[in-house]
Amino acid sequence: MKNYPLTFGVFESMRSLNGKIIRLNAHLERLKKGCAALKIKLPVSVNKLKNEIETGAANSGLGDKYIRLSVWLEGGKSGYAVLIKKYTPYPLSKHRKGFWAQAASCRQNENSFLAQVKAIERSLYEQSFLRAKAKGFDEAIILNSRGYVGEGSRSNIFMVKDGELFTPSVECACLDGITRRLVLDLAKKARIKFFETKLTLKDIEDGDEAFLTNSLMGVMPLVSINNIKIGNGKAGKLTKWFIKKYSSLLK
Repeated sequence: MKNYPLTFGVFESMRSLNGKIIRLNAHLERLKKGCAALKIKLPVSVNKLKNEIETGAANSGLGDKYIRLSVWLEGGKSGYAVLIKKYTPYPLSKHRKGFWAQAASCRQNENSFLAQVKAIERSLYEQSFLRAKAKGFDEAIILNSRGYVGEGSRSNIFMVKDGELFTPSVECACLDGITRRLVLDLAKKARIKFFETKLTLKDIEDGDEAFLTNSLMGVMPLVSINNIKIGNGKAGKLTKWFIKKYSSLLK
């Protein structure tokens, strides 16, 4: 194996907490679907990948871990790599105060394969994130070519209005994130009405509250976009409920 190259392929970012890799099977299933969509043959079986990740994580001696699994196609051959390093948590102050986001100037074509899989080639997302960070923001919001919200540069987006949950549909250049799907499952079980739909920036800005999700930070309050407060600019009631429910699943 070798270090993953920035080329044609897919990857998964995972977190290991207290010796448990969070939703490993779901990540492997999405990776498998991503490879199929890009017509990349898995270089080894899913079971071998799972075993290598679990063994590597157990033997790393790093405590809580960040794990990245990459599969690529290069020179007509597929390859893979597993990167394991110490997990650096998001500051507690961010979880308490929430993220401030900026709408990115670059847009994603919702019909591009890059919007349908977790692709290694993420220059649009990374450049948007770095521009937002340089201006003091925590995240960049990516719009699609029609001006609808797709996702964050490294997160999925949810908005709450009148006790109902809204999130961009996958047709809007939104990757179906692992934690995104978990949140929707939790909402269904709790009989919280939710909608996967088209959302504009104004829809989210006019919401009562909002939050972001990914496999590394879990559920993060989103309190502002382009310096416009969402709701009262603090984590809302439903956001706090999802944070609590998500945290309980990690124990």
